[in-house]
Amino acid sequence: MQYTSPKEEKLEAEKLHQSTFIKNTFFGFCHKNSPRSIFNDTMPYTFSAEQRYRFNMLQPQIISRLEDFARVPKEQYFYELCYCLCTPQSKAENAHAVVNILQERDFQGVGFHPVEVLRNPQHYIRFHTTKAERLLKAREKWQEIASMLGSTLDDEAKRAWLVENVDGMSWKEASHFLRNIGYRNLAILDRHTLKHLVLCGVFEDVPNISGKARYMAAGEGFKDFAASVGIPMDELDLFFWASEAGLILK
Repeated sequence: MQYTSPKEEKLEAEKLHQSTFIKNTFFGFCHKNSPRSIFNDTMPYTFSAEQRYRFNMLQPQIISRLEDFARVPKEQYFYELCYCLCTPQSKAENAHAVVNILQERDFQGVGFHPVEVLRNPQHYIRFHTTKAERLLKAREKWQEIASMLGSTLDDEAKRAWLVENVDGMSWKEASHFLRNIGYRNLAILDRHTLKHLVLCGVFEDVPNISGKARYMAAGEGFKDFAASVGIPMDELDLFFWASEAGLILK
C-alpha cells in the first residue's frame, strides 16, 4: 500500500472541498430546482490515465484544428454561420455538404431560396423549411452581424448579441459559430459533451441546458472541470467529439 502523509491527505481534502464549494455555491442564491442542482456534489471530478493518454495522443491534431479555425478568412464567416444554423438535429457531414453547395452557387451574393438544397435526401437537413428561412434572414442581416463581429465587444457579449439578434442562434450554436471563426474557450454544450461531463463526474445526469441561466450554469461546470484537469475547454470539447465520432469535426 502506498503511504500518504498527513500533509498530502490534507491537500487532497482541500482540493475536493474547493471543487465541491465551487459547484455548491454557483447559483447558490437559487432554489433547489435551479440550475445549481445539475452538479454532482458527491464525488470529485475524474479524468482517467487512459483518457489523459488518449488526449495527449490527439492534442496535436486538436491544436491544429483550432489553429485552422483562427485562419478562417472573414469572407468565409457568412458560410460558417450558415453551417451552424443547419447543424441542430442534423448530421454535421450533411450540413457541411449543404454549405459547400450554397457557396458554389453564391448564396450570399445571389440570395436564392435554399430550401431545395436543404431537403435533398443526399444531404438532408431536418426542419429544412424553417432553416431555409433562417438562412435567408441571416443573409439579409449579414452586414449588421459582420459589423458586430468587428466591434470591440468582448467574446461573451458577442455571443449574447448573436443569440438575441440572429434567428435560430441558441447559446450552443452561437458558441459553435464563434469557435469556428477563431474565438477560444466558449462552452459548446451538446449531448455528446454533456454525456462525457457526466462520466467525468461534473454532473449527476445530462442536464437541461435550455435557456440562458441553465446553459451558463452548465458552462461554468465545464469551465471548472477544464481548469481542474489543466486542459483548455475548447480542446476538451474537440476531444470529447473525437471520442464519439472517431474524427475531429468542426
